[in-house]
Amino acid sequence: MAGLLLLPPLLLLPPLLLLLLRTLHIWPRLRWLAADLAFAVRVLRCNRALRARALAAAAADPRGPEGGCSLAWRLAQLARQRPAHVFLIHGARRFSYAEAERQSNRAARAFLRARGWDAGPGGGGEERAGAAAPLAPGATVALLLPACPEFLWLWFGLAKAGLRAAFVPAALRRGPLLHCLRSCGARALVLAPELLESLEPDLPALRAMGLHLWAAGPETRLAGISDVLAEASAEADEPVPGYLSAPQSVMDTCLYIFTSGTTGLPKAARISHLKILQCQGFYQLCGAHQEDVIYLALPLYHMSGSLLGIVGCLGIGATVVLKSKFSAGQFWDDCQQHGVTVFQYIGELCRYLVNQPPSQAERGHKVRLVVGSGLRPDTWERFVRRFGPLQVLETYGLTEGNVATFNYTGQPGAVGRASWLYKHVFPFSLIRYDVTTGEPVRDTQGHCVATSPGEPGLLVAPVSQQSPFLGYAGGPELDRGKLLKDVFRPGDVFFNTGDLLVCDDQGFLRFHDRTGDTFRWKGENVATTEVAEALESLDFVQEVNVYGVTVPGHEGRAGMAALVLRPPHSLDLEQLYSHVSENLPPYAWPRFLRLQESLATTETFKQQKVRMTKEGFNPSALSDPLYVLDRAGGAYLPLTPARYSALLAGDLRI
Repeated sequence: MAGLLLLPPLLLLPPLLLLLLRTLHIWPRLRWLAADLAFAVRVLRCNRALRARALAAAAADPRGPEGGCSLAWRLAQLARQRPAHVFLIHGARRFSYAEAERQSNRAARAFLRARGWDAGPGGGGEERAGAAAPLAPGATVALLLPACPEFLWLWFGLAKAGLRAAFVPAALRRGPLLHCLRSCGARALVLAPELLESLEPDLPALRAMGLHLWAAGPETRLAGISDVLAEASAEADEPVPGYLSAPQSVMDTCLYIFTSGTTGLPKAARISHLKILQCQGFYQLCGAHQEDVIYLALPLYHMSGSLLGIVGCLGIGATVVLKSKFSAGQFWDDCQQHGVTVFQYIGELCRYLVNQPPSQAERGHKVRLVVGSGLRPDTWERFVRRFGPLQVLETYGLTEGNVATFNYTGQPGAVGRASWLYKHVFPFSLIRYDVTTGEPVRDTQGHCVATSPGEPGLLVAPVSQQSPFLGYAGGPELDRGKLLKDVFRPGDVFFNTGDLLVCDDQGFLRFHDRTGDTFRWKGENVATTEVAEALESLDFVQEVNVYGVTVPGHEGRAGMAALVLRPPHSLDLEQLYSHVSENLPPYAWPRFLRLQESLATTETFKQQKVRMTKEGFNPSALSDPLYVLDRAGGAYLPLTPARYSALLAGDLRI
């Protein structure tokens, strides 16, 4: 009887304890701690799997296909374990893992023939002594191709042949193209036939560089350019010996990926075999599995498309739907047709989707996880509300960087957590940064100063054997500014991401701004992201690009916002002024507005801030409608040539 009387109070203990924890604000912290622990377990499992693959590749017979680099070894393993499973869908074409292995073997043999390597009658292979081969072992071959299956077969084939691929952005021409090819030391170039017409003026310079030129298709009849796909199709599809691609060290460079070049000419970031192996764990860390179907509409010359999208897919043995170009209008139809479960985004792709009119295809989809970077909080909420239920996993990382973050808690607007557990596995710090000097703040002893919660800081990460920085091809001077020394103690070395982040008092990390994008005005730091988020909350604004422009007679840079209106709305200058004055400090109010039909972006969907800054705000030089802030009148007014002259003369106060 006593036991029965005690039962109701015992049943009440769990809800009473939960109520107490919530009252003391401990419950959210326990939830986050549980998420931290769960992610740590996922990291341990991922590391164990990657370590096992590395050891298996090292222990394999070097004469067999399993003895090669981690990329070649993993593809051969999947072709053996899941031969019929669909690896790649591109339009109406489908390729299994076994077919991907065969296609890349043919490509490898074609490149090996150009290397002077002969399979011989037994297929074992040997270097042809004295042969005049266009490619030496370890040479770099540049790929100038759209996102397509042939890009992958050639990339994998180069890896198997012991050659380095360089992924050249497809839009580059003339000087920037030649700069990229020289900086990575390319000895050959494979280009898409459809690009030949626009590249014809560059062909004499390319030939003068001594490049061996291939086209990825038969549509060319230009002298000196052969069809690499035809050469590959004539080769056998048996595996090549693994020793051809096996690195001497996991730190060896196996690939070059170019930075976006938004602040100058692109730089060739060195990608190591270690990074390729680490990227195989990306989707496992995100919670994806081998039965997932991943939608990838990102350029393969970008790290997000190639290393995270393709190599990450290989890591879990899943299926990838590859699109040569993203189409917001076609997206949900594609998802329905192929049973897409995971979508990898970058930049503004999610914004493009929420700005589309509703369609029948967006209902009843199977997408459960969207993974990527650059998703702004307002778009995040609209995306989940319209297309959910689904999980958004925002990440942060750089092509050449040695630090990454994952928002595994799903906290809207965050890019990750700075928990002790996470920083123990992926160490990093936020340090104070002086926007005026463009340098970290140092104390009297010359060491950097860690930020306080809520204070923007420069994200840095210690350089070590586990998290190295390999730098850029082309000379050590290119690495200048990316490495900080004596950060917290004499002799230490940290990688400088060039990004400002904020860690709040609950440990959540939020992206604040690029160091080059934040500007000073009226003695205050203005974060372009903060201003953009305020303007985006207006119902008539669809897209915003905020940047700083130089105004003669004024110190620092004045804020300028390029706006795209949401159809069918029109610009309401009175509401806009009222909104910014209520939601932003006076120094952050945009001094200039520029109305555009669409925002200028790079091919990786990053906003063109540098170009917009250079174009300035002269109404005689720009055809777009321009507006200027009249502080005295408390309004935005059309920026006419007369007002522009008054501004330069100091008669118009902004």
